[in-house]
Amino acid sequence: MTSLPILYIVVPCYNEEEVLPETTSRLIEVLQNLINQKKIALQSRIMFVDDGSKDRTWEIIQAFNDKQDFVTGLKLARNAGHQNALLAGLMTAKSFSDCVISIDADLQDDVNAIYEFIQKYHEGYDIVYGVRQSRTTDTFFKRFTAESFYRLMKTMGVNLVFNHADYRLMSKRTLENLADFQEVNLFIRGIVPLLGYKSTEVYYDRNERFAGESKYPLKKMLAFAFDGISSFSVTPIRLVTTAGFMIFGLSILAGIYAIIAKILGMTVTGWASIILSVWFLGGVQLIALGLIGEYVGKIYKEVKARPKFIIEKHLTSNNKIQGSLTR
Repeated sequence: MTSLPILYIVVPCYNEEEVLPETTSRLIEVLQNLINQKKIALQSRIMFVDDGSKDRTWEIIQAFNDKQDFVTGLKLARNAGHQNALLAGLMTAKSFSDCVISIDADLQDDVNAIYEFIQKYHEGYDIVYGVRQSRTTDTFFKRFTAESFYRLMKTMGVNLVFNHADYRLMSKRTLENLADFQEVNLFIRGIVPLLGYKSTEVYYDRNERFAGESKYPLKKMLAFAFDGISSFSVTPIRLVTTAGFMIFGLSILAGIYAIIAKILGMTVTGWASIILSVWFLGGVQLIALGLIGEYVGKIYKEVKARPKFIIEKHLTSNNKIQGSLTR
């Protein structure tokens, strides 16, 4: 057995045909340099995970797999979503590696930070978080909403690494413990800090997307943020309960005022006040029901315990295709 760690780089992909050749080239260069520097073992690999792409993403992965021993691939049977695709790669890669680095395919995360990731691993860290040093390439709206999300999660008691997404290194034993988390509603960047192993941070500058379009429009970003909040905190439910008590208290005060006004003969028939109160209370009730329904829906998904992903094909470095797997 070699004393050098085997590194796998897991790259979730969804319709990434435009950027994939450049991503592959850069990651192979990083692997080759680390091998030459005797930082990682020769058996280290890149694992692309095709999350049900509709373009030529899988064909490109296969082509690189035919030419390069460094390239392996997973093809999911359908689009399972970024977090599930990432989990599929992590859970598969842990069987072949000593440590795994996850990174998106769009090259916004600086691949050169991987050198420092590996250095931190050799220093004894089990988890190394890639943290964005600046967001100058993001629009003001995206930067504001992203940073507000992290602050909101912290306020609600969720332990997140500020300005960290899914660019990180994890050791084999942390991945084995990650496999014990069986929830269907995945929010990996919230789960990893719960593992509790020795961790550190590596800072890097975020780049612009190399090619193609973002796979996270506003609608998906908001859905992802709400999933994160509702998966890790019951604070929204408690806020609704608090609002209910406050409105109840105000209604008592309003009732006392109405009785006093009646006794003193100061009552005035008012249409606007009644309509406003009805609309206000109706809106609060609908919001409360919707929020409760969201949590009930998550319970419904968890109880069914359906597989989070199904692997249709697995390309190894020897160009062998393995059969379907589910998790």
